[in-house]
This record gives sequence, structure tokens and C-alpha cells, in this order.
Amino acid sequence: MSKRDVTDLHREFDGKRLPPGQRETSKFPVLSKSGTPDWDPDTWEFTVTGAVEDELAFSWDEFTDLPAETQRQDFHCVTGWSKFDCEFTGATFPELAERAGVRDDAVHVLFSALDGYTTNLPLDECMREEVLFTWEFDGEPLPREHGGPVRVVTPHKYAYKGAKWVDGVEFLTEPERGYWEKRGYSNTANPWNEERYS
Repeated sequence: MSKRDVTDLHREFDGKRLPPGQRETSKFPVLSKSGTPDWDPDTWEFTVTGAVEDELAFSWDEFTDLPAETQRQDFHCVTGWSKFDCEFTGATFPELAERAGVRDDAVHVLFSALDGYTTNLPLDECMREEVLFTWEFDGEPLPREHGGPVRVVTPHKYAYKGAKWVDGVEFLTEPERGYWEKRGYSNTANPWNEERYS
């Protein structure tokens, strides 16, 4: 399996590796809007819907059989901590988008999760190889409290843009805000500009 180091991504944003207002931690704090949802690998399903040529549905085995890669990424939480050199393994966003065939009128993406959480990003912010649907962290199955079985990681954004327990992606023809974005968090979430709240 290929391994890619994207920890120099900050250079694209003319920023230092540790974004302003962040502190580096070796721990991996747990933050979520509510408790950890239950899941059953026999009934779990991941869907790709909306402005696509082919709507898709994957079982757990089908999803984890997708072409995968391991990336070393930095992880920035909006609450002010960053964890460097996380190794995440999973399928890239462009891989799923290509399989579904994104329509020309798609401009935005809404992620949904097992606990009812949603978050949004413009399509062009998702069509990056660093946006991963990850099911392994540091070579082990992604822990439940960190979003297992699958979470999205978005190293170019604060981590609330990466839904834990993700179970669906909807391609939209008009922007729509997610759970925290409706509650005053930044819609753009660029750590190097400290875009924490709107």
C-alpha cells in the first residue's frame, strides 16, 4: 500500500506547520457533539448521493476493499490543539467521486454521520488527495471514540470539517451548512487564517 507524507501542506497556505493559536499535543483528545453511536458491520452502509451519475451504496467489506493509501497528516482541532504525524489509512475523496461520476452542476458536498452530525465543504475543497475516508489510525482500526469505523480527515481545515462516524456523502448543486456551521462555526475553517467562528 502506498504511503504519502502531506505534513508540508501548510506551505500551500503560506503558514507554519503549527497554525496560529494552536498548541502541539502528543495526545489525541476526544470531542464530539454527543456520545459515540453504535454500529453493526453487518448492516452498516455508506451512500454516495445527489448530483452524481451513479448513486452508490457500499457495505463495510465493499468500502474497505476500495483502493486505499496511508498518509501522514497533521490534525488541527478548532479548540486550539494540533497533533502532528498522524498516519491515516483509507480511500481518497477523489476515488469515490470518480466512481460516482460527479455532475457538472455539483458545487458543494454535505457529509452525514451515524450520530446525525453533518458538515459541509465546497466540492473543490474536497477534491484533494488529502481528504481521506479513513478506517485505520497508526496501523490499527480507527478507535470508536475517534470516529470509527470511518471518519473523514481534512488536514487543510479544522477537524470539525472531517465528520466522525461518516456514513454518507451528498453532492449538492447549492451550498448547505452543516451542524456546527449553522451554530456559528466558520464555514471555511482555514487554520492558517484562524477561521474558527463566523
